[in-house]
Amino acid sequence: MSPVRRSRGLPAGLPPGFTVALDRSTRFVDGGRALLGGRPTRLLRLRPRARRLLGPGSRTLRVADAAGAALAEHLLASGLANPEVCGAGAAVDAPGPEECTVVVPVRDRSRSLERLLGSLPPGAPAIVVDDDSERPELLAAVAEKHGARLLRLPANLGPAGARNAGLREVATPYAAFVDSDVVLDPAAVGILLRHFADPKVVLAAPRIVGLDELMPHRKAAYSGWLVRYESARSSLDLGPRAAAVRPGTPVSWVPSACLVARVEALRGLGGFAAEMRVGEDVDLCWRVDAAGGRIRYEPAARAGHDHRAALSAWFARKAYYGTGAQPLGARHGGHIAPAAMSPWTAGLVLALFAQRRWSAPAAAGLWAVATWRIARRLRPLDHPVREAVRLSTAGTVSALAQGGALLTRHWWPATAVGCALGSRRVRRAAALAAVADVALEYRPGRMRGLDPVRYAVARRLDDIAYGGGVWLSVLRGRDLTALRPRVVVNGAEKRS
Repeated sequence: MSPVRRSRGLPAGLPPGFTVALDRSTRFVDGGRALLGGRPTRLLRLRPRARRLLGPGSRTLRVADAAGAALAEHLLASGLANPEVCGAGAAVDAPGPEECTVVVPVRDRSRSLERLLGSLPPGAPAIVVDDDSERPELLAAVAEKHGARLLRLPANLGPAGARNAGLREVATPYAAFVDSDVVLDPAAVGILLRHFADPKVVLAAPRIVGLDELMPHRKAAYSGWLVRYESARSSLDLGPRAAAVRPGTPVSWVPSACLVARVEALRGLGGFAAEMRVGEDVDLCWRVDAAGGRIRYEPAARAGHDHRAALSAWFARKAYYGTGAQPLGARHGGHIAPAAMSPWTAGLVLALFAQRRWSAPAAAGLWAVATWRIARRLRPLDHPVREAVRLSTAGTVSALAQGGALLTRHWWPATAVGCALGSRRVRRAAALAAVADVALEYRPGRMRGLDPVRYAVARRLDDIAYGGGVWLSVLRGRDLTALRPRVVVNGAEKRS
C-alpha cells in the first residue's frame, strides 16, 4: 500500500455564520459546565467563555469570531456536534449546484441511466463514463438527450477506475459521483454542498433509501419481500442520524453509490483505488480520514437505490460485498475488525459466552469494576455514579450485540462447525444471538408489511452471504485480519 498523503486544498477555519448543533446523544452535565457524548464517548469541560458562546441550555453554536470557530471546530472533531445545513447554518455561503459536476460510471444500463439523468436539475453539468459497454450507442443516445458529456473507455476498468476517468475530466470545484442505479432527490446535491462551507470537508454523502421512497408512483414494482427487507435494512442505508464518518464509529464509511467530493483534495489523494472492484468506497473514506480530511453523512439529503429483488442476485451481491474485507484489512489493518471492544467489555462477553456457573458473577463483577472506574473519572460531576452506570450499561449492550454478530455473521462458518459437532454451548449462544438480533432490530412500523418470520429469514441469509464472502476473501488472501476483533482503549476527558 502506498503511504497516505496529506490532502491538498484544505484551508483552515470555519467561516462566520457557520452553525453547528449538538448531536442528539450529547448531553449537558454538571450543571451545564460540561458536555458528555461523542463516539467514542468523552467528557468535554467547558471553560466560562465556551459556556457563554453556547449560551444557557442552547444546543447550537453560530460562528461569529475566532473563539466561536475554535469551539465549533472542537465540537465537530470530537463528534459532539454536527453542521446544521438545513437550519440557520444553511445561510452560510456554500457552493451552488452549478459548481458540481455529476459523474456517472455506467456499463450497459441505458434505462437506469435515463432515469438518473432525468432526476438531475436542468442544466446540471454531467459526465457519463461508459465503462466499455457492449451497446455503447444506447448510452450515447441517452447522454445526448439529457445534454451530458459522454466519455467512453476502451476497456472495462470497474467502478473505481471509471470514476477516476471522470474525475480527470471535471472542471468544477466539486464532483458528485452517482451510480446509474440511483435516483437523486432534487435537493440532495444542494444540501450536501452546504457541508463544503467547512473547508476541511472532502466528502459528503446522502442517505440511501429504497427507490420507491423517491418514486412513489412505482411502489408496485418494488413490493417483493426482499425489496421490503432492503428498504428497512439495506447495507447502504446508514440510518436517520447525521454523523461524522470515521473508522471505529457507528458510521465508519459511506457508500460510493452517491458521494459528493472536493475535487482538488480527492485528486491529491489519487482518487479511488482503481485496483479495487469492491470496497473502494470504504478504502477512500479511511484514506481521507488518515489524511486529515473530514467526511459527513447527511440523511437530510436522500438518494433512491434500485434494490435487487431476485434472491440469487441479491445473495450474490451481499457475498460480493463481503469479499472486500481482506483487501481492506491488508490496506488498513484493524479498521476492518468485525468487532471493537474495550478490555472489560471483551472480558464480559467471553465470560457470558463460556456459559459456566461463574459466568454471570464474573460478568457482573467486570461491569461493576468498569462502572467504578468510569465514576472515578467523572468524579467532579454532580452525579458521577449515575452517569457511569449509564455509560457502562450502554457499553455492555453494544458489546453483546457485537458478540452476537460475530457468531451469526462474521464467524458463522465456525459457529456452524461448532453446532454440527454437538456443542450445546455454541448452539445456545448462536440461537440466542439470532433471536435477540431480530427482536432488537424488528420494528413493525419500519418494515412496510414485512412480517417477523420473513425478516428473520432475510436477516440470516444476509449474514450468511456477507460472512461467506468475508471468509472467501480471507482464504484467498491467507490473512485473518478481517476476522480478528479489536480491543481498544479510549481516553475519557478533554478540556475546551
